[in-house]
Amino acid sequence: MEMLKVLVVDDTIVYRKIVGDVLKAIPGVEMVGTANNGKIALSKINTLKPDLITLDIEMPEMSGIEVLQELQQHPSPPKVIMLSTLTREGSEMTIKALELGAFDFIPKPDAGTMADNLLKVKQTLEPIVSALKRQRSNRLNLRHRISSIKRAEPRQPPLPDTTIQRPRKTKSEIVGIGISTGGPNALTRMIPMLPGDFKAPILIVQHMPPMFTASLANSLNNKSQLTVKEAEDGDLIVPGRVLIAPGGRQMKIVAGQDGISRKIKITDDPPENSCRPSVDYLFRSIAQHYVGRATGVIMTGMGSDGSKGLAQMKKNGNYIIAQDEASCTVFGMPKAPIESGIVDVIAPLDKIANEILKTIIS
Repeated sequence: MEMLKVLVVDDTIVYRKIVGDVLKAIPGVEMVGTANNGKIALSKINTLKPDLITLDIEMPEMSGIEVLQELQQHPSPPKVIMLSTLTREGSEMTIKALELGAFDFIPKPDAGTMADNLLKVKQTLEPIVSALKRQRSNRLNLRHRISSIKRAEPRQPPLPDTTIQRPRKTKSEIVGIGISTGGPNALTRMIPMLPGDFKAPILIVQHMPPMFTASLANSLNNKSQLTVKEAEDGDLIVPGRVLIAPGGRQMKIVAGQDGISRKIKITDDPPENSCRPSVDYLFRSIAQHYVGRATGVIMTGMGSDGSKGLAQMKKNGNYIIAQDEASCTVFGMPKAPIESGIVDVIAPLDKIANEILKTIIS
């Protein structure tokens, strides 16, 4: 088994030790070094060639953001997991880091004993590293299989980027998007492709803790022709508005008092698939209120949240779009819906906005 080499970058010795101890306990992971600032990190990346770095955002001399910007010029950059403080400033910097291509982030615990904090970091870091290991293993196996196959002329032309499985007669009046790992970067590329006169509301569940979803909404709002905001209880669902479920809470649709309008209900209902907000929770709600008049979009992310909700949407006559494997940061959430055959369109990230537009009322 080829080891996953990791470099730990943090200006505090406490977090270098906490993260290091968690990593050393994960099978198949080798911690190759540490660095206490960004300049040293860049030097060690060149010499140690890690597959992954854990990177503190706020550091002296060179911040984590500056390190990410430098890595964009690197010929073979490592994957990056950010460590972020649970503050508004920390959340804004984390969103910027994710937009710059960081794989994921974990919040730094701000209270508790050393043992408590180690457990919290372990619970969030282990699944991310495990997903990275699986992804790396799958790609190595794929390269090996490809290299062992003799080259030959294809007997049939390759499939187009977008595979349309079923025609549709009706148009959608709402779009629901479920997304997780790699989401901020993907949404930053996709949402600005939608025109300012977009004729439907968009509801998004992005797996994130509180504060981070508000920072994501603000960032997208600044980059998009549409109005993007973190959803609040009672928000009306109107065309051209993008509402992002608040971190740590659930979001669904309820009928307005007039029986015609629809509005947002924010709840503290339990997590689903260990997620709050949950994509399944939102998609079930869309399926109930927009029978045959909705588009469900499932994008990059770990796990399977959204699969059951999409199945309900499909059962109720709605249209399903999935991001393709090649453009996903993690091909987890779209995988099961695609394999189950409920997806109408499989599209790369840069084609998803156009596919959504095709489904909306003209």
